[in-house]
Amino acid sequence: MDTTLLEQLRQQRVLPVIQIEQLECAEPLAEILLGHGFSILEITLRSDISLAAIERIKRRYPECILSAGTVLTPEQVDAATQAGAEFVISPGFNPVTFNHASQTGVPMVPGINSPSDIEQAMYHGGKVLKFFPAEASGGVPMLKSLTGPYSDVQLIPTGGINPDNLAHYLQIPQVVACGGTWLATVDELNKRQWDSIEAKVRFARDLIDKLTLR
Repeated sequence: MDTTLLEQLRQQRVLPVIQIEQLECAEPLAEILLGHGFSILEITLRSDISLAAIERIKRRYPECILSAGTVLTPEQVDAATQAGAEFVISPGFNPVTFNHASQTGVPMVPGINSPSDIEQAMYHGGKVLKFFPAEASGGVPMLKSLTGPYSDVQLIPTGGINPDNLAHYLQIPQVVACGGTWLATVDELNKRQWDSIEAKVRFARDLIDKLTLR
């Protein structure tokens, strides 16, 4: 991952992780996130309109830095970048997909949750890794254990993180940012609950700002 993008992500502290099932939700959601300083977003490829959502957000808000999540195959790497994603994220480490991304110049953040995963990713050149599913894999204690022997990796823990435990993750030096799956749930998006979503996004921004001032 480009050092500039990595630094932007480290300053943002939370990477919104969004599953969009209705294309009409893409632009209003992006507007809310941008309005509160979240310009780097992850749109997961978990619906039939995910790629179209990436295209629509990028066209309307070119200042957004978009990533495609749940990228599992080389074909999805290509499709995501063609849609406008600037980097891709996967839940696990697949050397075929990771090497394809590397060879085509697409930054990829592969998923890991064990020492063996980390070593495989590092062997293939992975430096920024997604710790997933974070809470189910042992949470903060597990992450602290992993960063002992692997102190040089940069991590984006995702899964089960919320405002109650966010600070504990962000206090780990190797954590670049945390995946924010709680910011806008599928149900909230499908029901167009924009006030609820904006309240959570605003709260997350306030919490991050307070943590930064410590």
